[in-house]
Amino acid sequence: MLKPAVVIDSGSCFTRGGFAGQEQPQCVLRTALVHPCSAGTPRDAQQRSPAPESPAGSAAAPRSCPLQYGLVEDWDSMRTLWRHLLCCCLKVLPEEHPVLLAESPSCPAGDRERAAELLFESFGVPALHVANTGFLSLCAHGRVTGLAVEAGAAMSHVTPVCEGQTLRKGTRCLGVAGDHLSGHLQRLLLQSSAELSVLQALSKKVLTQLKEQCCYVSLDYEGDLLEKGSHQPARFQTPDGRWITLGKERFCCPEPLFRPELLHHSCPGLHRLARQSLQTVPEHLRKHVLGNVVLSGGSSMFPGFPERMCLELNFLFQGAGVHIEVLANPKRGTAAWAGGSMAASLTSFQHTWMTKGEYQEHGAEYVHTRFQ
Repeated sequence: MLKPAVVIDSGSCFTRGGFAGQEQPQCVLRTALVHPCSAGTPRDAQQRSPAPESPAGSAAAPRSCPLQYGLVEDWDSMRTLWRHLLCCCLKVLPEEHPVLLAESPSCPAGDRERAAELLFESFGVPALHVANTGFLSLCAHGRVTGLAVEAGAAMSHVTPVCEGQTLRKGTRCLGVAGDHLSGHLQRLLLQSSAELSVLQALSKKVLTQLKEQCCYVSLDYEGDLLEKGSHQPARFQTPDGRWITLGKERFCCPEPLFRPELLHHSCPGLHRLARQSLQTVPEHLRKHVLGNVVLSGGSSMFPGFPERMCLELNFLFQGAGVHIEVLANPKRGTAAWAGGSMAASLTSFQHTWMTKGEYQEHGAEYVHTRFQ
């Protein structure tokens, strides 16, 4: 391959793109399209463009989100988004660059085939590789065997990987992630604060900033709830200059990752899903997998999250004869993209591409044969 591979990681919130070998994505877009049309505009004259980072000038414009909970709901919008990423942001001719596409563990087989069809037919890419984000998160830490615990914006996942092979039967999904925590934080503040008008007016973007700057994971949730002096309040200034004070909300906000019942979910927390996932790993590999628990995703960035995960896992596996260490890279928010960049730059990776010729010979369903 003469041209460097392009690595694309499309999540429910952001789409990241860049070239193999780079440490960070070159371009980050919201996974949403703005429809800047007014009433009376003919439907065929309406144009869609990727949503900008800043809401300035587009707050009133309707948006569509083509990717929801790991599932593509609008392939025309995905085509528009990827074309903008490739041609406008990265400024490449798609037919000259192989593409490594990061795939959510929740991605159904049909979406994988549609993605291959779109990239080969609409963009004419010369080669494609589809890789599970859990596997890529491990790659970012230099591992090919381990347990990837991903906490993103719309979904959280636990994925076991053994010697580079994703064990799909062992993948576990939790419907609690960053967007749910933001809503939870707002409800908590509305219940306990006198600043109702300020809180009700918060945009999703500002609420996310508030969560990221002020919240943390408690290492002793029950104890901190009982002992008021155990947590320091935090103050946050909104863009319009007003202040919000957070008390116990700081550590109550992310707690549903470990206790989904707080949001009325019946699913176990991430640490218990990790134990379930491990039971699907061949017994002789379990200790090796447990020795490589890797965190990734923006919702894993809360202070205290790695330490709490480590405590919970060691409690669950006490008596198993292994001490669990949790790997948490400071840049783990973009670990899946970074792992794809690292993998696609390796010489040993070059034989793994599905070429356009193979696509033309076998069809889109060949992605299931080529990529397990």
